[in-house]
Amino acid sequence: MTAPASPAIRVFEPALCCNTGVCGPDVDQALVTFTADLDHVRGLGVDIERHNLANDPAAFAAQPAVRDFLKVAGSAGLPLTLVDGVTVATGSYPSRGRLLQLAGRVDSAPDSPARVDLGLTPVSAPATTTGSPGDAASAPASSGGCCGGGGCC
Repeated sequence: MTAPASPAIRVFEPALCCNTGVCGPDVDQALVTFTADLDHVRGLGVDIERHNLANDPAAFAAQPAVRDFLKVAGSAGLPLTLVDGVTVATGSYPSRGRLLQLAGRVDSAPDSPARVDLGLTPVSAPATTTGSPGDAASAPASSGGCCGGGGCC
């Protein structure tokens, strides 16, 4: 008798220039932690994939559940987690413990914090600028996702 197949876990995330959370001047600790959790679970042999809307739009289009979700919630509702094509979580990344539970591997490890803290501190834009009006240096910094105000990596 063969063992039952592992569930297929698919995580669909918003358009990001990098999915690690370590790019640009700002570090997204939630992405750093999720990347470590995903790598840990994958290392246990779990069938898990991560799809970024910016880098892999075909994966979004290929899944009816994802297409339907985007029609209703838009990309603001991402990340979306599916197990065997069924929606199990929206709006946040699942923890390591939750990923293990979804994979049927709750015996592998408790929901321990897998936080990988890089010891970096966010850099703030100076309150005043020295550039002339219309100069790029005098424009206020805006949030650019994981890469801060400077654009993609």
